[in-house]
Amino acid sequence: MSTITIRPLLTKDIALCAQMMSQSDPWLTFGRDYKASYQTISDPIKEVYLAVTEETIAGFIIINMTGAFIGYIQSVCVDTAWRGRGIGTQLINYAEERIFRSTPNVFICVSSFNKGARKLYERLGYSIVGELQDYVIPGASEILLRKTIAPLAVFSPSISK
Repeated sequence: MSTITIRPLLTKDIALCAQMMSQSDPWLTFGRDYKASYQTISDPIKEVYLAVTEETIAGFIIINMTGAFIGYIQSVCVDTAWRGRGIGTQLINYAEERIFRSTPNVFICVSSFNKGARKLYERLGYSIVGELQDYVIPGASEILLRKTIAPLAVFSPSISK
């Protein structure tokens, strides 16, 4: 397997990432097109990190460090040609390291129809904390998962961010 480097999103990467997202599930099932994907990826409030091998973007992860669920992994997207090679795991591990420096909880939602992703998240230590029925599309639930290292009241962020 090629060596994967994880780096921040650059402006020149947005279009390719939006294309990758809009052409794969669960975003196809949600009906998220290229324009909506582009807006999500280019949102300046979010942090986006890419998994890159040489000059090829194998996938990316979007994290939200604001709002009610600080440390929310909004999206994990791996190009279909790169699936099954541990890219998603590497992206999640990277995001967890970044998030756990600031807060003791990582949150992620998985669609009820996305069984492969749910299996991955549970293997990585995420536990179900709730279910949002018919949240994005009718007939499907978004399952909220959490991984924690400490209660908020006793957590002390690390100095380096």
